[in-house]
Amino acid sequence: MGKKIKKEPEPPPKDVFDPLTIESKKAATVVLMLNSPEEEILAKACEAIYRFALKGEENKATLLELGAVEPLTKLLNHEDKIVRRNATMIFGILASNNDVKKLLRELDVMNSVIAQLAAEEEVVIHEFASLCLANMSAEYTSKVQIFEQGGLEPLIRLLSSPDPDVKKNSIECIYNLVQDFQCRATLQELNAIPPILDLLKSEYPIIQLLALKTLGVITNDKECRAMLRDSQGVDHLIKILETKELSDLHIEALSVLANCLEDMDTMVMIQQTGDLKKLLSFAENSTIPDIQKNAARAITKAAYDPENRKLFHEQEVEKCLVTLLGSENDGTKIAASQAISAMCENSGSKEFFNNQGIPQLIQLLKSDNEEVREASALALANLTTCNPANANAAAEGDGIDALINALSSKRDGAIANAATVLTNMAMQEPLRLNIQSHDVMHALLSPLHSANTVVQSKAALTVAATACDVEARTELRHSGGLEPLVELLRSKDDEVRRHASWAVMVCASDEPTAAELCRLGALDILEEINLSVSRKNKFSEAAHNKLLNHHLSLKYSQTGYLSSSNIITDGVYDYGRINPGTKLLPLKDLCLQEPSDQRAILLVNSKSSDASPPPSTEDKSSDVGYGRSISSSSSLRRASKEKTNAGFASPTEEKSESTSGRNTALSKSATKEKGSRKGRGKKEEEKVKEEEEVAVAPKLPGEGSPDKEWLPPSDPDFCVYVYEVTRSILPITSIKEQIEVLAKYVAEKMGGKIPKEKLHDFSWELHISELKFQLKSNVVPIGLIKKGIFYHRALLFKALADRIGIGCSLVRGEYGRAWNEVKLMNESRKGVTRALPPPETYIVDLMFHPGALIKLRSREADLYRFL
Repeated sequence: MGKKIKKEPEPPPKDVFDPLTIESKKAATVVLMLNSPEEEILAKACEAIYRFALKGEENKATLLELGAVEPLTKLLNHEDKIVRRNATMIFGILASNNDVKKLLRELDVMNSVIAQLAAEEEVVIHEFASLCLANMSAEYTSKVQIFEQGGLEPLIRLLSSPDPDVKKNSIECIYNLVQDFQCRATLQELNAIPPILDLLKSEYPIIQLLALKTLGVITNDKECRAMLRDSQGVDHLIKILETKELSDLHIEALSVLANCLEDMDTMVMIQQTGDLKKLLSFAENSTIPDIQKNAARAITKAAYDPENRKLFHEQEVEKCLVTLLGSENDGTKIAASQAISAMCENSGSKEFFNNQGIPQLIQLLKSDNEEVREASALALANLTTCNPANANAAAEGDGIDALINALSSKRDGAIANAATVLTNMAMQEPLRLNIQSHDVMHALLSPLHSANTVVQSKAALTVAATACDVEARTELRHSGGLEPLVELLRSKDDEVRRHASWAVMVCASDEPTAAELCRLGALDILEEINLSVSRKNKFSEAAHNKLLNHHLSLKYSQTGYLSSSNIITDGVYDYGRINPGTKLLPLKDLCLQEPSDQRAILLVNSKSSDASPPPSTEDKSSDVGYGRSISSSSSLRRASKEKTNAGFASPTEEKSESTSGRNTALSKSATKEKGSRKGRGKKEEEKVKEEEEVAVAPKLPGEGSPDKEWLPPSDPDFCVYVYEVTRSILPITSIKEQIEVLAKYVAEKMGGKIPKEKLHDFSWELHISELKFQLKSNVVPIGLIKKGIFYHRALLFKALADRIGIGCSLVRGEYGRAWNEVKLMNESRKGVTRALPPPETYIVDLMFHPGALIKLRSREADLYRFL
């Protein structure tokens, strides 16, 4: 036999790569392997990257820099299950890095991650895919992507997974998603409440906590609260509160209950089962501040519903809240104060807190914690609103000092609430006087200067409530409070503007304050406001009118009307009609102007001028006045007697009245005796002036400090008129007769009776022009006018009527017309004991039939007949 020959092995095929074992210590090398077509290499590379990423945030950033994210996203859809699983695990870890999140959103991989939640996938894939979504869902844009790509439904399904990590990641992602209302609506459709409630039975606290937080968010919606109630969710929550071992969950459970209590059906159910009493007792007896705080918040949220407040009151929730006010924890005090604020809408609760609650709240008002002061002030504001008894209780509890101190708080809410309480107190006069004695006007300066519109509004309202007497307004004026108040009129906030207008209206009740307000520009601002349809309000109109009442010249020019309460004093002048927004010059400037062709400005002034007339003129005026007073007063007495006997004036009487020149002649003849009775005339004139002198004329809009060297033109004739009507008409007992006699007197002084058909022949224009030329001014004292028509006579009638207490209004018409309206009771109804009808309005005829009273039934028809 031959020797056996050993068979040599066949050489490997030339086209096959020999297996190579690579050991890499560089992450960059492994990242390059992610592009390999071999499943084994991809699986091992992914496993290595996963372990590398687990080691810390720096490694995650390194992988991002090496470009690992983009090739990994392609592996999420790989056919090999191991490769797909390992890639998903990597993204579960990497997605906690913010830069990775941003890149993943740009690469739009959300759909691929959600696909890993499919029911047929492994639990490990579910775990890391849900972890990735939980990390991504922390940002709004990712939430939108998850929701729009249908991620919510598989996440809800995974709440029933046997793996606790899957449950934890899924509920965390759902918690982030339901922050958006669209997700909450979809959650109801997917019936997510039962699986979430099942998580409360978990042995893992983190899962229970996340489930409670999720319920706390979704139960903000009414439909979700109903679903929770129908799923016996309230029972689960109550059991948690009753289990001491679950004390770490009590706070969140209370938050969910707080939402549930807003639902009336849930509230009734809790009350019927006795769980409401348990809840209140639990809150009252707990020693954990956060639990007490959340319990009080639960009461607050529920108490916004009227029916809930009623149920709370029946369960004596007030006692619980008063107990919580005594807590040492500031957060609990704040929550309890807010709950009291909410319960104040119930009248029974308000009465309860009268003795228990208000004293404690006042003590909290003195706290060093600004938030505590704000919350207690809010509770006091609600307790004292429309409740005088509680306002008294707050004052008796030494609350005024604390409230005024709160006006200097650092928190706007505390200031606004304290101002509200002071306003509520000031509705009662004794309390208002008490508040004023604590220098409240000075304390309100800072709130009035606040930049917060709520504070501005409340402070202005407090000024309106407390500045109801002269002393308070004087204090406000002296302390500089009018300047910021006027500035608030310019506010763009409707409520601030309204309350500031109210305060200005109150402050304009006395002359010095009204004058100061006008000096600060309040009148101009209010006029501008009232010209705007959107900015004006009832108070701005009332405030403007109130200020105009102190400046009758401007009021009559703007509105063409002076009421019976607008008493014409010295210095008032009729400039004529002006358009809204037009400035009215002060009397001094008008007097210093050269005469022009404009309408004469009629001045009412019974005060003498030391600077204007020379001594000889003064003497002459006094003698003239004295002589005229003798003849005219006797004529007035005669007219009054004849009027009583014969009703309207007889033709003879009318004729004698129309010849007013006789009186003038008599007066002129009386001046011839000037030399012999000069001294006596001056004395008697001074005596008359001392008796008839009225208060100094108020400052007019635009006037600065009064110029001592300038006085308005004197009007000795008007002084005589005042003296005569005071002596002769004032004693008449019948108001109607007073009006008739005064009308005849005014007509006599202004040219007598003028028949309608001869009105065009009455040359009053020439007479007025001569006076303007003689005076070298457009301003003509009313007493110098001897030929006057409607608007001259109406002004003189009103000026004299005001001096003797006859109530009448002055109305400006068109084409130089003006008239006076008076109100008289029906004489035939005097002495009747039953209710009387309102007084009737009459127009006083001063032109055609002086003394005649025309009953005003249809204004247009009667005025046409009269004018």
